[in-house]
Amino acid sequence: MRGLRKEQGICMRMRRAVYGVLWLLSLVVISFYGGTVSYGIFFALTFLPFLLLLYIFCVRLRYKIYQEIGSRNIVSGQSVPYYFVLQNEDRFAFASIGISFYSDFSYVEELPEKMEYELLPGEKYRYETSFVCRYRGEYEVGIKEVTISDFLRLFRVRCAAKGIQKVIVAPKLIRIREIRSIANVSAMVQREVLKQAAQQDIVTREYVNGDALKQIHWKATAREQKLMSRRLIGEEKEGVLLYYDTKRYDEKPEMFLPLENRLLETVLSLALFLCEKNIPVSLRCGRDTFGKDRLNGIGDFGDFYEQIRELVFDQAEDWKQGICRILDRGEAFHKQVAFFVLQEMDLEILEMTKKISQNGVIVVFYVITEERIEDLCAMSDENRRIFRITPQDKLEEML
Repeated sequence: MRGLRKEQGICMRMRRAVYGVLWLLSLVVISFYGGTVSYGIFFALTFLPFLLLLYIFCVRLRYKIYQEIGSRNIVSGQSVPYYFVLQNEDRFAFASIGISFYSDFSYVEELPEKMEYELLPGEKYRYETSFVCRYRGEYEVGIKEVTISDFLRLFRVRCAAKGIQKVIVAPKLIRIREIRSIANVSAMVQREVLKQAAQQDIVTREYVNGDALKQIHWKATAREQKLMSRRLIGEEKEGVLLYYDTKRYDEKPEMFLPLENRLLETVLSLALFLCEKNIPVSLRCGRDTFGKDRLNGIGDFGDFYEQIRELVFDQAEDWKQGICRILDRGEAFHKQVAFFVLQEMDLEILEMTKKISQNGVIVVFYVITEERIEDLCAMSDENRRIFRITPQDKLEEML
């Protein structure tokens, strides 16, 4: 499309150059020779641009475009039927009407062979195809811009297409067979193993909010120089914590939509896998309260998916405060695995979540970013694992 526009631009400049030469020649002729014919040609060439621009203005007011989409509520990656009709309902011909499609967030699967049309009075052009939306969100699709040219192709005017079509796109649901990031501890994601009894009373762990004072092991506290609690017989680590970042990091849709879409796909894939395994999932995000906070099985997943469809990311949100609330309440310390799906990662986050991994919880970070974070990924260890995921990666291979 860009190559076609460049070629059209070169041709148009050549025609303007020819027109300019003709106008100068007519001016020379009337200056040295005069005469009725010479003046007629000069004035015709002088007023011709105004007539051509008037023609373009009339076409812009009168052309008709009709677009129809199979559904306005679709899923990203889903092919949706689509057609458009370009019609001339006037009594004068349309010399050249070009069309271009939205391409940032969606694409037309089969483009028409030509993108510029000449329509006689009463004539119409209809084309049926389909399009695919790349990302979750609400945005325009279909024909974005119309280009109108005059009969001599001296001028070209671009304008927004009439009847812009909007769609609401839900995130794609990607099923995974296993969670590769914890493949070597896959037993931890089975319900019967998640409910293992803790070790004997003599074993201690670091104190977390909510522990009773009688649980504090004072000798171990003195030895370690920090509060230590007894592991009680029967004390269990159960289920999984899934935290996801809902902060918006940019104002431009072309910047934030791909990352937000991939983040939600990651969250949904993890939640679906765990629900199908009947592993209870505690849900947390940057907001203190938002929709469902626990999934006990596949029966709860439908409501969670609808909740994610309606989720609005917020630039004012402080997602690190969400992690602080988890730490203050001690929610993560009693889980087998804690997943953090983030758009930003730094040493502060590693330090904040250090206590979780030190208490025997497997902590997995999925960082959805285009930036290089190899240094952070290299800091992964047995209990703390960091993975980078980009919008271009195949999610089935990354999780």
